[in-house]
Amino acid sequence: MRKSFYSWLMTQRNPKSNEPVAILADLAFEDSTFPKHTDDFEVVSRYLEDQATFSFNLGDFDRIWEDYLGH
Repeated sequence: MRKSFYSWLMTQRNPKSNEPVAILADLAFEDSTFPKHTDDFEVVSRYLEDQATFSFNLGDFDRIWEDYLGH
């Protein structure tokens, strides 16, 4: 079974980086309601669109998801 998106994302944290994946990782880390136990694109995408306490470029999210699938 694939690691959850959140678990993978936490390996991308880097507060000194301006890369979108590092920015999303830090934002998700600070967001207590981020869906931590799923590897379902629709669940995470819908959360970012409708429920996240921060705004994030969904085009960047799509590219980050592709990286996640490739690992």
